[in-house]
Amino acid sequence: MTRPAPVPVVNAANALTALRLILIPVFIAFTVTSQLTHAGWRIAACLAFGFASLTDFVDGWIARRFELVTAFGKVADPIADKALTGTALVLLSAYGRLPWWVTVVILAREIGVTLLRFWVIRYGVIAASRGGKAKTALQVLAIAWYLWPFPPALAAVGPWIMAAAVVVTVATGLDYALRALRMRREAVR
Repeated sequence: MTRPAPVPVVNAANALTALRLILIPVFIAFTVTSQLTHAGWRIAACLAFGFASLTDFVDGWIARRFELVTAFGKVADPIADKALTGTALVLLSAYGRLPWWVTVVILAREIGVTLLRFWVIRYGVIAASRGGKAKTALQVLAIAWYLWPFPPALAAVGPWIMAAAVVVTVATGLDYALRALRMRREAVR
Protein backbone atom coordinates (compact mmCIF):
# COMPACT_ATOMS: atom_id res chain seq x y z
CA MET A 1 0.00 0.00 0.00
CA THR A 2 1.38 3.39 -0.97
CA ARG A 3 1.15 6.42 1.23
CA PRO A 4 -0.49 9.55 -0.10
CA ALA A 5 1.88 12.31 -1.11
CA PRO A 6 2.56 14.82 1.66
CA VAL A 7 0.53 17.99 1.52
CA PRO A 8 2.69 20.98 0.52
CA VAL A 9 2.92 23.72 3.13
CA VAL A 10 2.51 26.35 0.42
CA ASN A 11 -1.13 25.92 -0.53
CA ALA A 12 -4.30 28.02 -0.82
CA ALA A 13 -5.53 27.33 2.72
CA ASN A 14 -2.22 28.29 4.33
CA ALA A 15 -1.94 31.34 2.06
CA LEU A 16 -5.29 32.58 3.40
CA THR A 17 -4.08 32.01 6.97
CA ALA A 18 -0.93 34.00 6.21
CA LEU A 19 -3.06 36.73 4.60
CA ARG A 20 -5.13 36.93 7.79
CA LEU A 21 -1.93 37.48 9.79
CA ILE A 22 -0.82 40.17 7.34
CA LEU A 23 -4.21 41.92 7.58
CA ILE A 24 -3.95 42.32 11.37
CA PRO A 25 -1.50 45.28 11.18
CA VAL A 26 -3.66 46.81 8.42
CA PHE A 27 -6.71 46.49 10.67
CA ILE A 28 -4.74 48.01 13.58
CA ALA A 29 -3.61 50.93 11.42
CA PHE A 30 -7.16 51.69 10.25
CA THR A 31 -8.56 51.42 13.78
CA VAL A 32 -5.86 53.59 15.36
CA THR A 33 -6.20 56.16 12.59
CA SER A 34 -9.96 56.27 13.12
CA GLN A 35 -9.67 56.34 16.93
CA LEU A 36 -13.15 54.88 16.47
CA THR A 37 -14.47 58.39 15.81
CA HIS A 38 -13.80 58.97 12.10
CA ALA A 39 -16.50 57.17 10.08
CA GLY A 40 -14.44 56.57 6.95
CA TRP A 41 -11.55 54.95 8.79
CA ARG A 42 -13.98 52.95 10.95
CA ILE A 43 -15.53 51.55 7.78
CA ALA A 44 -12.05 50.69 6.48
CA ALA A 45 -11.21 48.99 9.81
CA CYS A 46 -14.48 47.07 9.75
CA LEU A 47 -13.93 45.92 6.16
CA ALA A 48 -10.35 44.83 6.92
CA PHE A 49 -11.58 42.93 9.99
CA GLY A 50 -14.48 41.41 8.05
CA PHE A 51 -12.29 40.31 5.15
CA ALA A 52 -9.69 38.84 7.52
CA SER A 53 -12.47 37.00 9.39
CA LEU A 54 -13.85 35.68 6.12
CA THR A 55 -10.46 34.12 5.33
CA ASP A 56 -10.86 32.08 8.54
CA PHE A 57 -14.05 30.47 7.28
CA VAL A 58 -12.70 29.96 3.75
CA ASP A 59 -9.26 28.58 4.63
CA GLY A 60 -10.76 25.85 6.81
CA TRP A 61 -13.21 24.86 4.10
CA ILE A 62 -10.46 24.74 1.46
CA ALA A 63 -8.14 22.71 3.72
CA ARG A 64 -10.81 20.10 4.43
CA ARG A 65 -12.41 20.04 0.97
CA PHE A 66 -9.15 19.66 -0.93
CA GLU A 67 -7.26 17.70 1.74
CA LEU A 68 -4.74 20.50 2.29
CA VAL A 69 -4.49 20.14 6.06
CA THR A 70 -0.92 20.71 7.24
CA ALA A 71 0.86 20.91 10.59
CA PHE A 72 1.53 24.59 9.84
CA GLY A 73 -2.16 25.23 9.24
CA LYS A 74 -3.19 23.40 12.41
CA VAL A 75 -0.95 25.72 14.45
CA ALA A 76 -1.07 28.98 12.47
CA ASP A 77 -4.83 29.06 11.86
CA PRO A 78 -5.91 29.23 15.51
CA ILE A 79 -3.07 31.67 16.28
CA ALA A 80 -4.24 33.95 13.45
CA ASP A 81 -7.85 33.70 14.66
CA LYS A 82 -6.98 34.54 18.26
CA ALA A 83 -4.63 37.34 17.20
CA LEU A 84 -7.28 38.98 15.00
CA THR A 85 -10.13 38.69 17.50
CA GLY A 86 -7.93 39.55 20.48
CA THR A 87 -6.52 42.62 18.75
CA ALA A 88 -10.01 43.84 17.86
CA LEU A 89 -11.31 43.34 21.40
CA VAL A 90 -8.32 45.10 22.97
CA LEU A 91 -8.67 48.04 20.58
CA LEU A 92 -12.41 48.33 21.24
CA SER A 93 -11.75 48.36 24.98
CA ALA A 94 -8.78 50.73 24.69
CA TYR A 95 -10.99 53.25 22.87
CA GLY A 96 -13.74 52.89 25.48
CA ARG A 97 -16.27 51.16 23.21
CA LEU A 98 -16.28 47.81 24.98
CA PRO A 99 -15.94 47.12 28.72
CA TRP A 100 -12.58 45.61 29.60
CA TRP A 101 -14.22 42.74 31.48
CA VAL A 102 -15.72 41.49 28.19
CA THR A 103 -12.30 41.49 26.55
CA VAL A 104 -10.74 39.72 29.55
CA VAL A 105 -13.46 37.03 29.69
CA ILE A 106 -13.24 36.27 25.97
CA LEU A 107 -9.43 36.29 25.88
CA ALA A 108 -9.22 34.13 29.02
CA ARG A 109 -11.52 31.58 27.39
CA GLU A 110 -9.54 31.61 24.13
CA ILE A 111 -6.20 31.19 25.90
CA GLY A 112 -7.67 28.56 28.22
CA VAL A 113 -9.04 26.46 25.36
CA THR A 114 -5.74 26.74 23.48
CA LEU A 115 -3.85 25.54 26.59
CA LEU A 116 -6.35 22.69 27.05
CA ARG A 117 -5.79 21.59 23.46
CA PHE A 118 -2.02 21.50 24.01
CA TRP A 119 -2.53 19.67 27.33
CA VAL A 120 -4.36 16.78 25.65
CA ILE A 121 -2.75 16.85 22.20
CA ARG A 122 -0.84 13.60 22.79
CA TYR A 123 -4.17 11.86 23.46
CA GLY A 124 -6.07 13.33 20.53
CA VAL A 125 -7.43 16.51 19.00
CA ILE A 126 -10.40 18.37 20.44
CA ALA A 127 -12.26 19.20 17.28
CA ALA A 128 -14.14 22.46 16.91
CA SER A 129 -17.75 22.04 17.93
CA ARG A 130 -20.84 23.64 16.43
CA GLY A 131 -20.96 25.81 19.53
CA GLY A 132 -17.37 26.90 18.90
CA LYS A 133 -18.28 27.87 15.36
CA ALA A 134 -21.33 29.77 16.61
CA LYS A 135 -19.10 31.49 19.15
CA THR A 136 -16.73 32.61 16.42
CA ALA A 137 -19.57 33.86 14.22
CA LEU A 138 -21.12 35.82 17.11
CA GLN A 139 -17.78 37.34 18.09
CA VAL A 140 -17.08 38.40 14.50
CA LEU A 141 -20.56 39.88 14.11
CA ALA A 142 -20.35 41.72 17.45
CA ILE A 143 -16.90 43.16 16.73
CA ALA A 144 -17.93 44.23 13.23
CA TRP A 145 -21.07 45.82 14.70
CA TYR A 146 -18.96 47.83 17.15
CA LEU A 147 -16.58 48.91 14.37
CA TRP A 148 -19.17 50.04 11.82
CA PRO A 149 -20.31 53.65 12.37
CA PHE A 150 -24.00 52.88 12.88
CA PRO A 151 -26.40 55.62 14.00
CA PRO A 152 -27.06 55.40 17.78
CA ALA A 153 -30.30 53.39 17.48
CA LEU A 154 -28.57 50.65 15.48
CA ALA A 155 -25.32 50.88 17.47
CA ALA A 156 -27.38 49.99 20.56
CA VAL A 157 -27.82 46.48 19.11
CA GLY A 158 -24.06 45.83 19.42
CA PRO A 159 -24.02 45.19 23.17
CA TRP A 160 -26.81 42.62 22.77
CA ILE A 161 -24.86 40.75 20.11
CA MET A 162 -21.72 40.94 22.25
CA ALA A 163 -23.68 39.64 25.27
CA ALA A 164 -24.77 36.63 23.22
CA ALA A 165 -21.16 36.15 22.11
CA VAL A 166 -19.94 36.24 25.72
CA VAL A 167 -22.56 33.70 26.87
CA VAL A 168 -21.72 31.29 24.02
CA THR A 169 -17.98 31.90 24.55
CA VAL A 170 -18.18 30.93 28.22
CA ALA A 171 -20.50 27.96 27.59
CA THR A 172 -18.30 26.53 24.85
CA GLY A 173 -15.21 27.11 27.00
CA LEU A 174 -16.76 24.96 29.73
CA ASP A 175 -17.68 22.34 27.13
CA TYR A 176 -14.08 22.22 25.85
CA ALA A 177 -12.79 21.89 29.43
CA LEU A 178 -15.10 18.93 30.09
CA ARG A 179 -14.14 17.30 26.79
CA ALA A 180 -10.42 17.74 27.54
CA LEU A 181 -10.80 16.25 31.04
CA ARG A 182 -12.75 13.29 29.63
CA MET A 183 -10.19 12.73 26.88
CA ARG A 184 -7.30 12.79 29.35
CA ARG A 185 -9.11 10.57 31.89
CA GLU A 186 -9.92 7.97 29.20
CA ALA A 187 -6.36 8.03 27.86
CA VAL A 188 -4.69 7.41 31.22
CA ARG A 189 -6.90 4.43 32.11
